[in-house]
Amino acid sequence: MPSSELFETFYQRLLSDKTKKRSEMAILSIAIASFIIHLMIIYLVDFGIITMTESSDLLNNPIAAIYTPFSFILVYEVYLLIYYLPKSFTTYISKQYEIMTLIIIRRLFKDLSNLTLSTDWFEIKYDLQFTYDLASSILMFFLIYLFYLQSRIRYNTVALTNTEIEATSRFVKIKKVLATSLVPVFILLSVYSFASWFIKIIDQAENTTNSFADINNIFFEQFFTILIFADVLLLLFSFFLTDEFHKVMRNSGFIISTILIRLSFSTTGLLNNLLILCAIVFGLLILIVHNKFEKQIVSEKNNANATIE
Repeated sequence: MPSSELFETFYQRLLSDKTKKRSEMAILSIAIASFIIHLMIIYLVDFGIITMTESSDLLNNPIAAIYTPFSFILVYEVYLLIYYLPKSFTTYISKQYEIMTLIIIRRLFKDLSNLTLSTDWFEIKYDLQFTYDLASSILMFFLIYLFYLQSRIRYNTVALTNTEIEATSRFVKIKKVLATSLVPVFILLSVYSFASWFIKIIDQAENTTNSFADINNIFFEQFFTILIFADVLLLLFSFFLTDEFHKVMRNSGFIISTILIRLSFSTTGLLNNLLILCAIVFGLLILIVHNKFEKQIVSEKNNANATIE
């Protein structure tokens, strides 16, 4: 079997529509099971059947059990991010923003279990973080909606030449290779992340609060670091397709957006939320300006062709 056919078979096994649907069903089943198990552990701790040497924010309130299935849903969202990489670069970037929004939503469930309803709302750490996350999630949801609208804008242009079609085909193949390479990295990081998380839960000597808090650092922080290198590779390979300034700026801007997301994992509190919001706003503005450029360039090309005819 030729290497190209072998790769295509490998790609279809990992990132086909059929695999995506199977992965979705598997993750949903695991998420439901994990939610039930987490609830059972909370009640076993509450009734004193299981004793913990140190208290955990995620074991003192049934609401916190929602945190666990959301962790598995986030894993599936990362898979979708890789799935859309060869298909649409803007959809791939929007998936990054969706993942960060879901991380904030997941954190809201954790914050809910620690809320203290009092007049000192803005002086209590957990209450303040809940306020930041609540406001941020609404803003992020709206910004992603605007990004989605901008990513769907298309302008009518002249037909591509054979050279441009071949260049586009090569670039799509490069994106498929990159996406396929990311799948085993994603699997290894996922296994390591949840194995480490589970070990810390059952180890009574560890601080269970930190074991939950470290999930993002173990998986998402490292994964977004890898995404930065993947984005840089895409930018470099895109020069084989086009050297148009507005497209180079768009791809470069998306890399900066990913870097801002990566930096957010190294911060806490309000700064964490601000960095994520800045990343989405920056990506949205880059896309808006890119579309303005694209509209003008396409208009000029169409006018030029009309004049020649």
